[in-house]
Amino acid sequence: MGIAGGAAAAECRPDTVEFRGAGTARFTVEVADDAAERARGLMFRESLPRSAGMLFVYDHAQSVSFWMRNTLIPLDMIFVDDTGIVRRVHENARPHDETPIPGGDDIQMVIEVNGGLARRLGIEEGSEMRSPALDQSKAVWPCG
Repeated sequence: MGIAGGAAAAECRPDTVEFRGAGTARFTVEVADDAAERARGLMFRESLPRSAGMLFVYDHAQSVSFWMRNTLIPLDMIFVDDTGIVRRVHENARPHDETPIPGGDDIQMVIEVNGGLARRLGIEEGSEMRSPALDQSKAVWPCG
């Protein structure tokens, strides 16, 4: 499955997130929805397929901050609120950097993808994300 294009026609699946805005994109994701999975994240991975990522899901919208301890590859972090709106994109987080990367307040999900992809695919503040992990009654782009 390709990264860009065809996002509007794609089926909503738990292992997939889609973005629309300045560009369109679709990623196959691993879901980290408990404390242990979120703590490990993408640590110790030597590579990540181009169309893959990790979706961090929180029980409720909150202030979140990430770091790159034990992370071997540069990542883009896409911070999303409980409606599916991208609130912040942190590009090319540096491997092993322990400097906190704040996502802001009221963040429900974070998607990590290979560094540089967000800009290349047009994912920016204000882009919309579609995922069944969102409360569909609040989602600006609900699963259809």
